[in-house]
Amino acid sequence: MDGAHGVVEQLADFSGAMRAHGIRVGLGDEIDAAAALTHLDLLDRHELHRGLRIAFKVPPDAWATFDRLFDEYWDGKAASRRAVPRPAMPRDHRGPLQWQWDGERVRLAAADAPERPSGDVPGYSPEAVLRRKPFDQLSAGEMAAMERLLARLAVRLATRKSRRLIPIRGRGAVDLRRSFRSALGTDGEFLRLARRTRALEEPGLVVLYDTSGSMDSYTRLLLAFAFALRRVIQRVEIFAFNTTLVRVTRMVAPAAIAPSLERLAAGVPDWSGGTRIGACLAEFASEYGRTMINRNTTVVLVSDGLDHGDTELLARAMHELRGRAARIIWLNPLLGDPRYRPEAAGMRAALPFVDHFGPAHNLESLEGLLRFVT
Repeated sequence: MDGAHGVVEQLADFSGAMRAHGIRVGLGDEIDAAAALTHLDLLDRHELHRGLRIAFKVPPDAWATFDRLFDEYWDGKAASRRAVPRPAMPRDHRGPLQWQWDGERVRLAAADAPERPSGDVPGYSPEAVLRRKPFDQLSAGEMAAMERLLARLAVRLATRKSRRLIPIRGRGAVDLRRSFRSALGTDGEFLRLARRTRALEEPGLVVLYDTSGSMDSYTRLLLAFAFALRRVIQRVEIFAFNTTLVRVTRMVAPAAIAPSLERLAAGVPDWSGGTRIGACLAEFASEYGRTMINRNTTVVLVSDGLDHGDTELLARAMHELRGRAARIIWLNPLLGDPRYRPEAAGMRAALPFVDHFGPAHNLESLEGLLRFVT
């Protein structure tokens, strides 16, 4: 296997083998898996196994098949492997294949293939530009590309390493304390060094989305991000709120964004209407706080903070949630404007209980979650 090209080739072989054995794997899943590989320790078998299983969204009834194929393709065990056809390339561009962004999608292409003409200076990156472009300025074509990028970000969150260190067999950092303890049983001889590595844990998330009229410009893509999280993280709950609170976790189909939005718009009262953040958070804390929130849970609130209700009720609800959750993150799309100041009464009431107050107006701002959701 030769560098990055070899890893991509091996991933393509592995994907083809899963399809051949009845596991549904699409191009989008391969893209997610390729993105996950950039954040995984390829020498750590357990981390690689868990990360790929999450990235490929393998259902539990296919785990046994996945485990067997993983052993064959990633542990170097001898096995009869079915050949996977490679994308045909022109004769004059037979360089190594790699994942490339063409402005609309990520595709396999030759490393020396000519760039699509962009009319910009050398080094122009459509993906970099798209990451910084505000959601409310995206065209219809860019919306679809952004949804794919949001799905990749969700995978990065799902495969984020914990700060917790756990014992491991094989490669990892030397655990001197356990090594010395083990040596006591062998008269001080270090027959084998104990090792440990960072755990790969799925974060516990509760996401509450403001679907009031003032959030209309951001609703589709922010909910698309929630759908992507739901697809790759088991421990995630999603709520929509405006003048009422609705649990929508089981109302969304992660692979069907447009129909899900239509179903939510029909099923959530006062969709795109007013907002009473305090009353909705108080209801959430009362009805779900004890069962859904604990010291391992991150609560993510996505709202512009324009509350038409009781701000004292909002402060009390935030205080109760803060006492239960590991952290509270408030994402406000208006914060992407440098002129914005959190002077609305609802926002001022909530901020004392917020661990991280950040923007949510483009992909780059959402990537900031990687530092906090662990």
